[in-house]
Amino acid sequence: MIAPAPLSRNALHVVIDMQRLFAEETAWHTPAIAGILPNVVALSKAQPAETVFARFMVPQSAENATGRWRTYYRRWSSVTLDELDVAMLDLVAPLSAIAGPGSIVDKETYSVFGSAGFLERLQGSATDTLIFSGVETDVCVYASVLDAVDAGYRVILAKDAVASGDMKAHAMAIEILAPRLSEQIEILTTEAILNLRRE
Repeated sequence: MIAPAPLSRNALHVVIDMQRLFAEETAWHTPAIAGILPNVVALSKAQPAETVFARFMVPQSAENATGRWRTYYRRWSSVTLDELDVAMLDLVAPLSAIAGPGSIVDKETYSVFGSAGFLERLQGSATDTLIFSGVETDVCVYASVLDAVDAGYRVILAKDAVASGDMKAHAMAIEILAPRLSEQIEILTTEAILNLRRE
């Protein structure tokens, strides 16, 4: 196995959906989030100025959504703002304390690249590498990873800093789907990523 190349100074850590909405008792509760939180925090603290936090934003009601998202939110009406406390969209406490001005990116899509201005923000900087952590591995994280690959970035998936509400689907993404793109997606542990930052 070839050792991963050191990280450039232009690596950006992208934290996906580490929100109270997924950490607490909601219809979208992802119990495994507690297990990955220390690693997400470690990656975020290593370079807080080079970390962005994506938040999944839900509509006021299903009828405020567009296209097939309307059907989706009819199923998940309990997480629309008609039913949900807006504070549940906040980052979990350890990360909200790390997030600096301008580091939060809101999205209404699975991929962070669906957030208005996100790609332009990357293109306006020298960013060449994206490190992904957060939830859910097989949904928003993976959608973001694929968009990052298509946009031409070096992509690193922190395998012990991602989780899903369906851990079988998580394992499928980590063990089968992402490795199919081994030339484009690096799957590393938090420790390995932190060591690359030190090289």
